[in-house]
Amino acid sequence: MDIEQNIRAVGADQHPRITVADIEAEIASEHYFTAAQGDAKAQEDAAFVGGALNGEQARPIPTALRLLTFCVLVLRNGFTVTGESACASPANFNAQIGQRAARDAAINKAWQLFGFRLRDKLHAVETAIPPDSTD
Repeated sequence: MDIEQNIRAVGADQHPRITVADIEAEIASEHYFTAAQGDAKAQEDAAFVGGALNGEQARPIPTALRLLTFCVLVLRNGFTVTGESACASPANFNAQIGQRAARDAAINKAWQLFGFRLRDKLHAVETAIPPDSTD
């Protein structure tokens, strides 16, 4: 039984909460790249300053950077959430699996942010000062 089924089974879905659908609805775009791709672009940028080649020497990109995948979720309000996935064995690396694992890590970070936002809203309601009944 997955976590959502467990939540419903015990009746813990009767009050405000964050769901996967809530998080998915807040994602404006998602972006994936490996650390090797990021490092290659950083080297390219370092080689050119003001549009001119500056003689910066290229260096080899470590194999380990090819095994580290990043996911950047851009939320509708412009905030970004990142996740990463590292593969221990080069022979097991699969780009799609790395992207999925990195996305899952980003979603897990988003849970905390959305939970904080919901808790703020609930707290505001709980601590609202009732109107003065003597007016």
